[in-house]
Order: sequence, then C-alpha cells, then structure tokens
Amino acid sequence: MSVESFDAVLVGGGLQNGLMALALFQRQPGLRVALVERGARLGGNHTWAFHGSDLTAEAHRMVAPLISASWPAGHRVLFPGLERHVREPYAAVSSGRFHDVISAEFAARPHCSLRLGTSVTDLSAHSVRLSSGEELNAALVVDARGPERLAQGAAGFQKFVGLELALRTPVATSVATLMDATVPQEDGFRFFYVLPLAPDRVLVEDTRFSDHAALDQDALRAGVLRYAADQGLAVDHVVREEHGVLPLPMRHQPCARSGPPLVAGYQGGWFHPTTGYSFPVAARLAMLVASRGTAHSFHDAEWRAFCHAQDRQSRFGALLNRLLFRAVPPAERWRVFERFYTRSDDVIRRFYAAQLTRTDCLQILGGRPPQGISLRLAITEGLFA
Repeated sequence: MSVESFDAVLVGGGLQNGLMALALFQRQPGLRVALVERGARLGGNHTWAFHGSDLTAEAHRMVAPLISASWPAGHRVLFPGLERHVREPYAAVSSGRFHDVISAEFAARPHCSLRLGTSVTDLSAHSVRLSSGEELNAALVVDARGPERLAQGAAGFQKFVGLELALRTPVATSVATLMDATVPQEDGFRFFYVLPLAPDRVLVEDTRFSDHAALDQDALRAGVLRYAADQGLAVDHVVREEHGVLPLPMRHQPCARSGPPLVAGYQGGWFHPTTGYSFPVAARLAMLVASRGTAHSFHDAEWRAFCHAQDRQSRFGALLNRLLFRAVPPAERWRVFERFYTRSDDVIRRFYAAQLTRTDCLQILGGRPPQGISLRLAITEGLFA
C-alpha cells in the first residue's frame, strides 16, 4: 500500500470542493492539494447559479472563469398577480465548464493531484483510504459527498427536470426568468426557470416545491417541452437533461462545526435551507478555509462566529419551510412566494445570499399573511417552536 502526503485532501468533486480547490489555489498557490471524485467528471450534470451580491469581490474573481452565461440586467419573476424585474446581476455555471476549468487548474500544478473515477473506502481526521488501497494523508481533510443524510428530516423537497434546448430561431438573452408561476400548479408550488444561455440555446426547468421526493421525470420532461412551445420557442433538439431532488429541512440542521475532518457541502449543512441552493454558502466556506490555512482550527472565535451565522440562517429557513409545507395547502404555496417578491430588492438579495438580518426576518414574516395560510394550523402543529 502506497502512502502520499498532501496539505489538503478534498473528498467529493461537486460544487463545494471545486470552489474549495480554487480558493486554496488563489490564496496559497504552493499548497499540495488532492481532490478525489468517484465519478468520471467533476460536478456531475448540473447548472448552478448565483446573484451578483451573493459573493465578495474576491470570490467573484475566483469564480469568474467558471461562468458560462450571465445576465447583467437582472432577472424577472412572474406570478398571477405580480410581475417584477429585479435589477441584480445573475450568472450561471455549467458542470461542463466547472470540470474543464478545475481540471486545468490541477493539470497546471504538478504538485497537486486530481483523482477521478476513484472511490473512498475510509476517511478519518487526517487520512483518506482509496479503493485502490492507497492512503492519502493531509493536515486538512474535507468531506463533501452529498445530501443523503438530510432526506429523513426534510419538510419537503425541491425537485426539477431541466432541458437544455437548441433553438431554430434566436431569442433575447438579456434577462433570466427565475420563476414563472403563472402555470398550472401541480405537486405543490410549481414554476418554470428559464435561462437564455445564448441566442440559440436555452435552459428550461420545471421545478416543484413538493411534499414528497418522487420525481416523475417523464411528466416533467413533457411539461418543459409544452412550456417551451407555449412560449413560442422553436425547439430543434434537446442538448442535454438534468434533474435533481433536494431535501429541505423541517427542523434546524446545525452546520458541521466540529472536526477534523471538515464536513462541508450539503451534508455539512452549508446550503440555503429554503431554496436548496448552495453556491453563496459554499463560496463563503471555501474562502474562509483558504484564508485560515490547512491547520484549520475548529475551536477559535472566528470559526465559531462563522458557524453561528450559518446556523442562524438555517434556523430561520427551517421555520419558513415548516410554514410553507405544513401551514399552506400545496395549491396555494405560490401565494407565499408572490408575497415575498413584494419586499425590497435588498431583502430579496440578502435572502438568496443567506445573509438575512433580524429586521429582514421580521419583514418577511410581518404584515398580512398570504391567502391560504392557516395560522391556527401553524400554532397547533407547533411550527413556531
């Protein structure tokens, strides 16, 4: 059995560890970093997105090479009683570009190692055992291998099927549509997500905030194609398909603050509890860890404060999930989101960035409840507990 030593070993080649690697390369380019992924490619088959205000200027510089499309003019949302244009830059990262950029970064560093198609059989504080029998030792081990542990405690699920469509006739690309909820409501809150990636290419997703994890891919795929036809998109062919089921916690899931190893990504609680998206939180964690070095302390004041801030966002997000999935009938959930989009641009920005203030939380919950919500049910089921 061979043994190799590194400064950091990152287990799991998804968003979190891809950003972690880039942050370590940016802050400490001489570090010996290994990344281990069981799949043949980094990032799987996904499209990630973020708002301009989600990231610091330094984080923007770090992720700039990953961006596959952007919408400087912002995005729009559509509801039966509201249409709004939020003038906040928006950007998307495709898993294909993610794989290419990060692979190239590793290839440029002979002292680092990218292990694709490699399974991990054992992981401890400072050691990773591979299926080949090799052992990788490091001062910092980061475990970011997925959301499975959260599914049992979920309030509901955000699930989707997205199709990247090649078009015969061009479309405008200036504005993304984050939510079109003017469609028939099925399986909970349903909306379409539309990203014009290029004049002849568009990503359309049928998304549901549902009470169960079952995903009927055929039905959602057909829904995407019907929606595209209804919007006048002249579809030539389907370039690719992506799908997902993200558990949304009903109860507060504390972030993984103790270690080593560092448990990161979705399984560590480093994600947005209400939307299921993780880009802003994953970037913040990556930047912090890179700034602190591989001799990461799990006991100092800076780390405790960082974890406390994420826990506060997670606690409020879990409350919103309980209200959404337990106090609102599935067919009425769109009203909650429509009401949210009457709030200020700043509140909307901080919500998506998972950086809400106490005042923001009061503004989101305050005022007249949306039609369909049962406060009696919320109180009797202890949803505010």
